[in-house]
Amino acid sequence: MPLVLPAAVRKQIQSGNTDPIYLLLGEEEVEKSALASEFADLVEEGLRAFNVERIHAGDLTTGDKLLDGVASLVASARTLPMMSPRRVVIVFQAETLLAPKRESDAANRALEQLEALLKTPELQTTLVLVAAAIDRRKSIFKLLQKQATIVECGSPEDLAAAERWVRERVAKAGVEIEPAGARVMAALAGFPDRPQKDGRTGDVKRLRGEVDRLLIYALGQKKITADDARAIAGPAAIQDHWAMTNAIESGQAGAALRQLSLMLESGTPPEMILGQLGWVVRAKFPEIAAAQTRGAVESLFRTDVDLKRSAGDPRVLLERLVVELCAGKRTARRW
Repeated sequence: MPLVLPAAVRKQIQSGNTDPIYLLLGEEEVEKSALASEFADLVEEGLRAFNVERIHAGDLTTGDKLLDGVASLVASARTLPMMSPRRVVIVFQAETLLAPKRESDAANRALEQLEALLKTPELQTTLVLVAAAIDRRKSIFKLLQKQATIVECGSPEDLAAAERWVRERVAKAGVEIEPAGARVMAALAGFPDRPQKDGRTGDVKRLRGEVDRLLIYALGQKKITADDARAIAGPAAIQDHWAMTNAIESGQAGAALRQLSLMLESGTPPEMILGQLGWVVRAKFPEIAAAQTRGAVESLFRTDVDLKRSAGDPRVLLERLVVELCAGKRTARRW
């Protein structure tokens, strides 16, 4: 079965045409939990009490508990939906079932029953396994590769996913945030408007830190407003952090310099900006300005050395590099 991204799964959920088994993997617990919960949308709201079951497998730590838990899971998955075309079973902490910490006869029998379910799933049931890291050398994972749609849940892919991430994170703290406030925080971390073909995304580490700062700032409030988010972000930080690189790709020096200024004023470290510019040179210049790539690499290297040696104002050094990269792109376009 294919390896897909969360955005593709959401399209399947919206269409109502889902696969029998999903395995949600990744370190980003908020994104995994949010995506798993969206599978409930496959069932009409008034019928979810009968057709949506959530199982938490974290407590199944002994062989006997594991055997009973898997038996309950199999029975739930084999149950026909009630007044609905589909039934949804979501298993959180599924790594406990897939890779028991202690081997025993009971644990082995439980694993055999689980494998039997995976080999012949119920077509009217969508089984969603939410797990942390799993040893990919194990036979159970190889079986899942054949039978399940595996979803890698890492950093949010785009602005909408980052907004959901913010809302989930804030809700876990027992607080509500205005949609506009969630969007401000997502934009602050540089998430693009839509998933990028090259896999480029925002900075989830920064997003996590900024949301934690926001929760401290709004301590005691029941609802966080967009103004609260702006107070944390600062007016200059509310921007697309990839706008500068997009402007360079287009050879627009003026726009690139304006975005560079915004990034510096919002507190983005010069080293991080240099990293973005390095990405443009490595990933984009061979395609859009092949003849200028060597010169762009030399300019990048010189700026890196100058920054490390403190051989000038970081702003001036980066501005010079941006102008040189845009000039190289314009030269390639004329050719």
